[in-house]
Amino acid sequence: MSATSCGQQAPSVADFAAQRQRMVEQQLKPRGIKDERLLAAMARVPREEFVPADERGDAYEDGPLPIGFDQTISQPYIVAFMTEQLRLKPSDRLLEIGSGSGYQAAVLAELVADVYTIEILEPLAKTAEATLQRLGYKNVHLKIGDGYQGWPEEAPFDAIIVTCAPDKVPQPLVDQLKDGGRMVIPVGERFAQQLVPARKEKRSTERERYVTGTFCADGAPKRGKMIS
Repeated sequence: MSATSCGQQAPSVADFAAQRQRMVEQQLKPRGIKDERLLAAMARVPREEFVPADERGDAYEDGPLPIGFDQTISQPYIVAFMTEQLRLKPSDRLLEIGSGSGYQAAVLAELVADVYTIEILEPLAKTAEATLQRLGYKNVHLKIGDGYQGWPEEAPFDAIIVTCAPDKVPQPLVDQLKDGGRMVIPVGERFAQQLVPARKEKRSTERERYVTGTFCADGAPKRGKMIS
């Protein structure tokens, strides 16, 4: 019998599956996540595999978790919320900026044909790649580099998602969107960010400010705070 360091029995695969379903029912649906394909993906992807071993017991808590190198894996609701804004189709090719531990890429891989993801921190990138390969995600392509330059060799993309906040939308990412492509990106200073969905049309972007600020403790977006 395996046990945690404090003497408690480690959660089983079945326990984690039950926790994922509770996450969907209690954290996502009540906050307005409606896309059935996305909800099913969130119920399938094993978040516990993308966090350090000593954090796995908290994998489905309603908040971010540390993954090393002063980085975190995002709150499940934030992953679902940003993903839903992209209105993804099974045939889409998507670019993700900021692979982190690979969790968001795994969720995206359940929804689109191919995910191209970039991580600037080499140790995180190698860990994420190993985890994604071990879990069988063959449609995720990862490279180490500056995500704000995008991945021009694989462009254009149907959708782009950015998980770290620049002070403005990087022009290389706009250039790498297909006409009609969608992008979701947090933009601005740390304490004054906006989550910006954008749609590219005829070589320009049409932006709509979706929400400013952080999500509150219950995950609901409110004006005037920062996205965390």
